[in-house]
Amino acid sequence: MKPVYRAVAFTVLLTSTSIFGAEGLADKAELYTGKEFSSAFENPEDDPALPNVLLIGDSISIGYTLEVRKQLQGKADVFRIPGNGKNAAYGLKNLNKWLGTRKWDVIHFNWGLWDLCYRNPESKTQGHRDKVTGTITATPEQYRANLEKIVVRLMDTDAVLIWCTTTPVPEGEAGRKLSDDLKYNQIAEKIMITHGVRINDLHSHALLKLPDIKIREGDVHFTEPGYVYLADKVAREIAKALPPN
Repeated sequence: MKPVYRAVAFTVLLTSTSIFGAEGLADKAELYTGKEFSSAFENPEDDPALPNVLLIGDSISIGYTLEVRKQLQGKADVFRIPGNGKNAAYGLKNLNKWLGTRKWDVIHFNWGLWDLCYRNPESKTQGHRDKVTGTITATPEQYRANLEKIVVRLMDTDAVLIWCTTTPVPEGEAGRKLSDDLKYNQIAEKIMITHGVRINDLHSHALLKLPDIKIREGDVHFTEPGYVYLADKVAREIAKALPPN
C-alpha cells in the first residue's frame, strides 16, 4: 500500500503546487477565472449571498470595472451597465432599463466628460470633438437638470448611492476646455449634498498621479496601471457602503 500512497501523495502535491504555487498560495490568475474578470461587459452570475453593486459611467468607468470586481471578489457581485453611459441625458433615457428589477445594494455612478464635450459633425477628430467651433453636448443648466432627475430616480432604488466626480480634463484635449471638469463637478456636488448622496472624489485622486497615469498627452483616458489606481479608490468607497455581513 505504501507505493500507492506515495504516488497519490505526489499527485496531490503536484496538483496543489500547479494551482496554488510553491508557497501553497493561490496564484492571482487562478483567482479570477470567470468571464466577468476578462470583459467589463460580462456581468457575474448573481450570488444571492452577496450584495449587488452597479457601476454606471462612461469609458473611464469601463476602464476600472475589471479591477473593481477583482478587489471586491467574495464581498460583492459587481455589475455594470451594458455599454458606455455617455452623457446625463442618455443616462436618464436608459436608466430604468439599466436598473431592471434586481435589488441593488450600492450604485456607483458618474456623468460629465461627455456632457462637457464640444462636438462638430464636420470634425475629423475621434468623436467629432471640436472645442473651437463645436457645440457643447450639455450646457451647465441642462447637466444640472438631467442629473437632478437621475438622482431622484436612483433614490427610489433604496440603494446606497455614490457619486463619482468627473476625472480631470488635460491640456490639449480636442473637445474639452480646461476647468470645465471643475465647473461640472461643482454642479454635481451641490446636487449630491442636497440629496445626501455620498461622493467619491476620483478627480482629486487622479490628480495625485497625473500626468504619469495618462495614456497620452491631451487624452482623458488612463494607462492600465492608471485604471488600477482609480479602481483602488472606487473599490474602497464601495466597500465602505456595503451592508454588514
